[in-house]
Amino acid sequence: MTTPAVTSKHAAAVTAACRAIESADEAPSLAELAAAAGMSPFHFQRVFKQATGVTPKAFATARRSERIRQSLRKRGTVTEAIYDAGFNSNGRFYEKSSGMLGMTPGNFKSGGKGETIRFAIAGCSLGSILVASSETGVCSILLGDDPHALAIDLQDRFPKAELIGADSSYEKLVAEVVGFIEAPRLGLDLPLDVRGTAFQQRVWQALREIPAGTTRSYREIAERIGSPGSVRAVAGACAANAIAVAIPCHRVVRTDGNLSGYRWGVERKQALLDREASS
Repeated sequence: MTTPAVTSKHAAAVTAACRAIESADEAPSLAELAAAAGMSPFHFQRVFKQATGVTPKAFATARRSERIRQSLRKRGTVTEAIYDAGFNSNGRFYEKSSGMLGMTPGNFKSGGKGETIRFAIAGCSLGSILVASSETGVCSILLGDDPHALAIDLQDRFPKAELIGADSSYEKLVAEVVGFIEAPRLGLDLPLDVRGTAFQQRVWQALREIPAGTTRSYREIAERIGSPGSVRAVAGACAANAIAVAIPCHRVVRTDGNLSGYRWGVERKQALLDREASS
């Protein structure tokens, strides 16, 4: 059992690390943070995660994501936001930003201005589900534990759009999505409003071509779209997908068949795959 003095020392080290991450233009490495705290990288990561609930890398990513969002909202152009958020080149910004924002910087900055987005939230066996549509088609299918958090996520994606709670006719669409989650054999064919970079849209189209009950590796998707060297970018496109199940990023796994990260939790990914395999 740790003593109060040790606990206090760890808390001070984590606080100092958080400040270092928040103030740095480029996130310090784990080794640098650990050295400043006088710990080994392995031990420091354990201490940091115990105190904050996330790893130093995840904390840094979340902070950078928030800086990007704030910059895009207050700056006149995307270029101004790039440098205000601490990026020193356009290329590095666009390489990272779509995964952090869940959409292209231009789409995020527009914030759905002039659009009307209808949405409804329901419950399903995977937790809560939010389905939202523009005039073009379904633009978001979000999964989670907290309905309020899903609504905030949608608002963050479309801060300038008019968000309208849908009527009973729209709830039929939500029921269709929930029905597919519970019984994949029913199939799901919805008009979609897909917002992303050209590369992301190529990846997402390839995902829609994966038959239910089967999986593909990130490498196979990269090869499928004619870009075999873009395995990491494919993984990033999967992570940026905000239309769960209709764009089935849950069907993409590691080359060895093991599950990797899923925006809405690996447990949900496993549950979806299990249901599709048995349907």
